[in-house]
Amino acid sequence: MSEFEKWEERYRTGDIPWDTGQPSTELQRVIQEEHIKPCRAIELGCGTGTNAVWLAQQGFDISAVDLSPLAIAQAKTRAAAAGVKINFRSADLLDPPDLDGPYDFFFDRGCYHVVRRTDVQRFLETLERITRAGTLGLVLAGNAREPHDPGPPVVQDKEMRAELGQLFDIRRLREFRFDQSDQCGVRFLGWSCFVERR
Repeated sequence: MSEFEKWEERYRTGDIPWDTGQPSTELQRVIQEEHIKPCRAIELGCGTGTNAVWLAQQGFDISAVDLSPLAIAQAKTRAAAAGVKINFRSADLLDPPDLDGPYDFFFDRGCYHVVRRTDVQRFLETLERITRAGTLGLVLAGNAREPHDPGPPVVQDKEMRAELGQLFDIRRLREFRFDQSDQCGVRFLGWSCFVERR
């Protein structure tokens, strides 16, 4: 089964334990703490669109990308119900079409920690194309200090610093806990990595 087929199957069957149906509390905290004003933004690996919808409601001009067309269809339904306009795209972030960058802010809740296992350099090339000097980003990833099976893919802090540090200054890297979903009774330990493009 290809990566594409795997993700389509998960959204088709509803096997998406990371989807809380609520915007990420860590995203909300960082937007407030860092005083990030509404701007052109993109969410990478948007799933069913919860975070993209929240960003749009805050006034962000938001685009959102996911590999799964089924996820994008659900995200479009969510955005329509919320009455917000979002530019949704189904695309492979390791080989994307033109994503209309550069953006001023990007959000990644779990895309990096999945695709880095396939080809982190191609993912970084995508980030390079859609950002510019001064672009801010928030990357949330599973934390190798507390691995769970099943659970999110995990990464070590030194790996994040080495990989994301090729393009970005790491302004802050801290531990946090992912929000708990109805499907999953665990708040997994993660990394919250706030970056700025050099």
